[in-house]
Amino acid sequence: MLKKTKVDDETATGQAGIKKKSKVPGVMITQFMEELPEGKTTPDFTRKPIALTIQEGKFAYFKAIVVGDPTPTVTWSRANGEIIFHPDVCQQKYDPTSNEHTLEFPKVAPEDADTYKCYATNEYGRAVCTVILNVIEVGFSKTKELQKIQGEDATEFRKRLKTRNPDGTREEKTMDVNEKVWEILLSAEKKDYERICAEYGITDFRGMLKKLTEMKKEREEEIAQFISHIRTLKPVEVKDDDCATIELDMDLLDSGSKIFLYKDGVMVPFSKEEGEEMKHNLKQVGKKYVFTIKNLSKDDAGLYSVDVEGVNVFSTDFKVPEVDFAVKIQEVKAEEREDALFQCVLTAPMNEINWYGKSALLTNNEKHEIIVSEDKLIHKLIVRDCLPLDGGIYAAVAGIKSCNAWLVVEVEKDPAKKGKKAARKTTIAGAGNDEELLRIAKEQQERYQKEMEEKAQLAKKAQEEKELAAAAVRAKQKAEAEAKAAAKAEAKAAAKAKRAAAGKDGAVRKTKKKVAGAGADGASGATGGVVGVGAGSAAGGAAAGTTGGAAGATGGAAGATGGGSAAGSLAGAAGGGAGGAAGVGGRDGSGAAGGAGGNEGGDVEGDSEVESDEDSFEDSDEDIEGEGGGAKGREGAKEGGEKGDLGGEGEEGGEKGEGGEKGGERRKRARAGPLVPDTVIDPGIHFHAGLSDCKAIIGEAAELECKVSSEECVGIWYKDGAEIQASESLTISKEGCFHRLKIHKVTEENAGKYKFEADGRKTEAEIAVEDPPRFDKEELEAFKAPVTIKKGHKATYKLSYIGREPIKVQWYLEGEELSSEGNINIETSDGTSRLLMMKLQHKDSGEIKIKLKNVFGTIEAVSQLNVLDKPTPPMGPLEIVEASSSVIDFKWRPPKDSGGCKIQNYILERQQVGRNTWKKVGPIGPEAKYRDSDVDHGRRYCYRIRVETEMGTSEMMETEDIQAGTKAYPAPPSAPKVASAFKDCINLTWSPPADTGGTSILGYNLEKRKKGSNLWGQVNPPNEIIRGKGFAVKDVVEGMEYEFRVSAINDSGAGEFSTPSEFVFARDPKKPPGKVLDLKVTDSTYTTLSLSWNKPKDIKGEEDEAKGYFVEIRPAENTDWDRCNSNAITMTTYTVKGMKSMAMYWVRVIATNDGGEGVPQELDNYILAMPPPVRPRFTDAKIKSFMIVRAGNSARFTINFEASPWPEVTWLKDGVPVSKKVTISNAEGASQLLIPSAERSDTGIYTIIVKNIVGQETISIEIRVTDEPKPPGPVDLDENVPGTVTISWTASPDEKRDDRLHYMVTKRDSVKRSWNTIADRIFNNKFTACNIMPGREYQFRVYAKNDMGSSKPSESAKWLIPAKKEKFTLKMPESKACDLQCPPKFLVPLKMHTAPQGYECYMSCAVKGDPTPHVTWLRNNISLNTNTNYLISNTCGVCSMLILRVGTKDTGEYKIVAENALGRAESSTKLTVRE
Repeated sequence: MLKKTKVDDETATGQAGIKKKSKVPGVMITQFMEELPEGKTTPDFTRKPIALTIQEGKFAYFKAIVVGDPTPTVTWSRANGEIIFHPDVCQQKYDPTSNEHTLEFPKVAPEDADTYKCYATNEYGRAVCTVILNVIEVGFSKTKELQKIQGEDATEFRKRLKTRNPDGTREEKTMDVNEKVWEILLSAEKKDYERICAEYGITDFRGMLKKLTEMKKEREEEIAQFISHIRTLKPVEVKDDDCATIELDMDLLDSGSKIFLYKDGVMVPFSKEEGEEMKHNLKQVGKKYVFTIKNLSKDDAGLYSVDVEGVNVFSTDFKVPEVDFAVKIQEVKAEEREDALFQCVLTAPMNEINWYGKSALLTNNEKHEIIVSEDKLIHKLIVRDCLPLDGGIYAAVAGIKSCNAWLVVEVEKDPAKKGKKAARKTTIAGAGNDEELLRIAKEQQERYQKEMEEKAQLAKKAQEEKELAAAAVRAKQKAEAEAKAAAKAEAKAAAKAKRAAAGKDGAVRKTKKKVAGAGADGASGATGGVVGVGAGSAAGGAAAGTTGGAAGATGGAAGATGGGSAAGSLAGAAGGGAGGAAGVGGRDGSGAAGGAGGNEGGDVEGDSEVESDEDSFEDSDEDIEGEGGGAKGREGAKEGGEKGDLGGEGEEGGEKGEGGEKGGERRKRARAGPLVPDTVIDPGIHFHAGLSDCKAIIGEAAELECKVSSEECVGIWYKDGAEIQASESLTISKEGCFHRLKIHKVTEENAGKYKFEADGRKTEAEIAVEDPPRFDKEELEAFKAPVTIKKGHKATYKLSYIGREPIKVQWYLEGEELSSEGNINIETSDGTSRLLMMKLQHKDSGEIKIKLKNVFGTIEAVSQLNVLDKPTPPMGPLEIVEASSSVIDFKWRPPKDSGGCKIQNYILERQQVGRNTWKKVGPIGPEAKYRDSDVDHGRRYCYRIRVETEMGTSEMMETEDIQAGTKAYPAPPSAPKVASAFKDCINLTWSPPADTGGTSILGYNLEKRKKGSNLWGQVNPPNEIIRGKGFAVKDVVEGMEYEFRVSAINDSGAGEFSTPSEFVFARDPKKPPGKVLDLKVTDSTYTTLSLSWNKPKDIKGEEDEAKGYFVEIRPAENTDWDRCNSNAITMTTYTVKGMKSMAMYWVRVIATNDGGEGVPQELDNYILAMPPPVRPRFTDAKIKSFMIVRAGNSARFTINFEASPWPEVTWLKDGVPVSKKVTISNAEGASQLLIPSAERSDTGIYTIIVKNIVGQETISIEIRVTDEPKPPGPVDLDENVPGTVTISWTASPDEKRDDRLHYMVTKRDSVKRSWNTIADRIFNNKFTACNIMPGREYQFRVYAKNDMGSSKPSESAKWLIPAKKEKFTLKMPESKACDLQCPPKFLVPLKMHTAPQGYECYMSCAVKGDPTPHVTWLRNNISLNTNTNYLISNTCGVCSMLILRVGTKDTGEYKIVAENALGRAESSTKLTVRE
């Protein structure tokens, strides 16, 4: 990839590069021109970017603020490479509100680290500053090698990538073992390299590491194309829910990249939804990808690879061991603070299995202990100190098999111990079946060993069959090759013989014939060997093999004397090989001997090929070598034959006859024939179970055991190489196939390596003697017994122990370690530790634990300390079980702390509220409840309660007041309702109260009151309550108005009265009223309707007076009437609200009185929900009829109107509906036209039409969209009439688009330099200017003008009419002579001067005179005209003198003298010098 050369601080052509510094450090400014125009500035930074160090993956940004006139343009660059502007990589932004220029990196990557430059540029200069970005790398990132690749040619880079299919999948090919092992190594951790190499047979470890490093670099380069970061690679992990997962975290450059999963190189389909029933699933959570394999089986084993777009990212080898659970874990119920044990037995040994607790992987720690038996079959998990939070499902996972069970933690239910920490228990829940597990494990071990032996035998048999078949194939191939070699040798021999007959002597020819004969014999021997193998007969094979071997030897010898040594050697090799193959089949081993001999003879020169035309000297040398090899081969054959007569060892004899093989072919010789001899030899004694290392504790017993294959076997035991016998401390026993060695009481001398040997077989194990700390059993039992003492007393714990010193002793109280301080004293001596606790309080109660620890282990002992004290008071709140008129029954809560003692009694005292005495009720027993039957109805009582234990009585708890037989009155009934009314009777009804006071309602009391009165009178007699829920009141006066109320009565008495009923007249029922009169609509809107009517007529006996009215409406589409007012109104007007705009309604009014509702009165026609019809009318007082809009700006025009009903509003442009570009917004009473970005084509007459059912109204507005006009073209001047100038110009380009465009002409002449308008509103392109005077220079400007303003002017050339010159005659007037001579005279004399020392002093005066006077300056009457310390001048009569540095010597009188022929004048002054 080509890189552009960067030019720093470039300047435009012809510009000067002036460097200058900014006020901001680190900013360099380049000015392009020497002088800047007024008001213009070069760019500068008011805030420059700040260097940044940030972690990769974070959001990074640089900020800069620049100034300058014109506004600078900001750009960014980097030192290495170019910035890639992409939303996911880098973005450049500008915030106009804060004037901040930013360069943002959404997810900064290591390759973004660089030195960046920020440029601010305008036409007058440029400012630049640098800033550094440092990125901290985390996990995998693009390497430096990738950065180098970025500079390479793209074609070369593609060559380095692996080829892949267009869809990103791998090429279809079978994954061999070599590919598999390298994929595993690429993703494995360094600690696993050695194991993987051993597993796959890699021996060159250094070479592997070198090649692996190169492959890793290559893979990182490939991964970097699609992934920016990758980390947290987790291999296959089997979960407890019958699934396995592969986890990896990666950040894809493209979220749409394809991800593939392969198993042993074959693509595996997977789903991305958990609900889909597929075996493989991919779940993505952010950057985390989890592949799940469900329903695990043995077929799921293999190499799993994850590819992204065809690039391998991660590989992991999933191995499924052949293991299952012989005994699964069972549910365990444990008490709080007790240990829980889960245990299982496997069918095959495993070093470790995975344990899960509530789906979380468990490890060895203080809480969980994982134990594995020596035979690797029994696996245990102990959960220490169980708490309620530890309950849940626990699982064991072995390979792909899993089992789970519940752990149930039973919480202490004793209320006295509730809220207290329970004592630590030393028992283990779930234990007790160790013997059964050991028995099952032993059976599984035997079965497993048996299976392994069977598999080994099958593998051995398969290997033998494979080798046998391979040997037969090799023999056949060798025979064919030898036959071809023999034929070739014969052909060469014949050719040599023919040549020899032509030009060589007879002796040579005779030798070559012998060679040819030997080759034939060798071939025949080879043939005989092959026949022997094919027949399969022992005798025939042996004979053929012997013959072949002899022929081979002969062929070798012949080759040694003849010229064709190569042919002889090949023939001998062929004969020997065939003979060897047949000889293996012979029972007596002679065939093997013959084969070996023949092979040796033939193999001497087997690998060398001699040309047929070599000279006789070379041939003779080779013959000598062949003969030696053949002799050695024959000796081996003879020796093999002799040893073959011994029986099964003929093979060895054949092998020893291989003396000539070193000079022959270099390949290892493979035996032909069966590898297993016909005679089966007894392998002897072997072990079914060997000895296992064990750890023994001093003073305890230790046992070693092994199992042999025969019960008759007798073995010998050794310790550290010396034989051992049974003694008092050591027992050696035999039980069937089991041999045991038992040490009754282990000492340190028993440590060492033990060996059991039987029939040449042996097994070894080591006994490691340990001396962990141990307690004396009797003292330990006494220690565990709980200790109970009274408050203030002391407690002593003492325990003896044994074990290897040093032993660390620690005492704990409730889990906190104790030390000797205060009331605690700990004494530890040799083998004894004592804890003394003095002045104990009840809070010191709890678990006492002693912990011993040395290099061999740790042991603990636990006891319980209970310090007795007085109990605390009982606890409330009080629970009232019953509070009736005859009994009070209540409960309370036991004390929070009973002082460690059992509660004996509760002591109660009772007080009747209102009295000062307390009555002792007495001890009531240990139950926290009391039933008091000695109470008076309605009285209130208070109780005091104390707790009594053997340690004393607690403080009292005083209860709240309890009332015996509380009176509960009923609630008020409902307000009475008037069922009917007559002049002499009013019938009432009511509903009973919802709250009866806990007892049944006995009856009711009814009261009445006249309207206007405050007195209520009871209707029913006082001693006669109303039993029913209604009553007929007959004590009424006709025409009077009454209201009523009622109260309920129960056992406690009468309750409160209900709310009063409505007023009712005591009179006969009335007739319903008639129809209302004159119903009409008075007003209406879109949502409301106002009605008015008159009262109906009162016709006695037919229609009574109306007391109220109901208004009902019905939408035209419905059949049901809706009542607008729930209560009758008395007014004869009503406004209906909530109507739908322009909806159609029917309306009616109903009059009502006590007699009921009258006949409805409807309107004659339906009504519409709308205001009264109004013809559209525009309401704006002044409406503009013309609007000018600049092109590009928005045009907005609002028209206000009123109309009813809602009108239809239409906008037209030049009589045509407006385009979609125009936005029309209509609201109630207004319509707005909006052109968002006006163009010239939007110019036109816009008309609004407001139309409804009453009429329509129209108004038009002219909108002109224009812009400042462009200037006219060139201006021409022409003189057609003397004294005038005709000005003509080319029309402005806007003239055709703007019919209101016109021109203005201005003029300027050489006399009046200002521009004056001479013509305006010119609509053509020509104008004639008058009054043009000759001799003056004129210039004209033409402007194009429209409604927006004027254009820039177009100027004409300068115009000049030359003036005609006439002869000029000057007449000089006669002058009179004037005498101006005068003597000198000072017009301005010298002034006094006072000057500071060292400063200058200036003196001046003015003089006149004619002729010009001569001036002389004097100081103290001494002339100064020639003194160079004084600067003297005389200009037009102004005489001056300058003293540059005044000193003290300059003090004095200064005089100036002016002289001419007519006289003399003087002027003097004094100079004073200040120090």
